[in-house]
Amino acid sequence: MNVHFMSQKLDWQTPDDVYGKLNAEFNFDFDPCPHNPTFDGLSIDWKESNFVNPPYGREIPRWIKKGYEEHLKGKTVVFLIPSRTDTRWFSDYILQATEVRFFKGRLHFDNAKTSAPFPSMVVVFKKESPNNGMPKFSLIDSKSCAIVKA
Repeated sequence: MNVHFMSQKLDWQTPDDVYGKLNAEFNFDFDPCPHNPTFDGLSIDWKESNFVNPPYGREIPRWIKKGYEEHLKGKTVVFLIPSRTDTRWFSDYILQATEVRFFKGRLHFDNAKTSAPFPSMVVVFKKESPNNGMPKFSLIDSKSCAIVKA
């Protein structure tokens, strides 16, 4: 694994402005990954519009799979996750998403002193099918979340 993308930290709190812009677009009604160690979002059904910023460790594939399964039930699932295009979960699930938005630059998470040591992406699973069986890809600004290039 490339040391530039490694991190001992697993809980990266979503920047308020990023969540606000995504919530304005998707009107979230559930977060299966709240900062509550006793809550198990993997073992329950999710609601209609879900925001998911999972722990960034070895458990991330379980969260991606669960989100994909919830999407198959007709739900909207929006992930904020590290951009790991070389992983099995990326090829197995992310390439079946409706949309993938890569951040231009590194995010500054709310509980961090500096920008993240890894690239990030927003992955959207919605009812409508992706174009030609592939997600729509775009590049978004890490500060404004505005689309830079579609």
